[in-house]
Amino acid sequence: MQEENNEKWERRPMKMFGILLPSLPSLTIRLGATFLRFKKNAQRAEKVFRKELINQGLDKQTANDLTEKYMEGSKIQRFFLNNALNGK
Repeated sequence: MQEENNEKWERRPMKMFGILLPSLPSLTIRLGATFLRFKKNAQRAEKVFRKELINQGLDKQTANDLTEKYMEGSKIQRFFLNNALNGK
């Protein structure tokens, strides 16, 4: 009885993988589309932010520096890399 239970638990990850495998292409496409939409909105926000800073009287160099700091939050790759390296 114990051996049967152990055998079932050992096969469980393979069953889960088999269940998830058919949905991976659609999941990848949806996540990719969401990522591209996020990046497009972030670029649009960057342009508006920089333009408004310049319109308020800041010089272009300061506006670029502030915009760069503002946009650090939208860099998903850097976010994941930092978390992976820091073990979070």
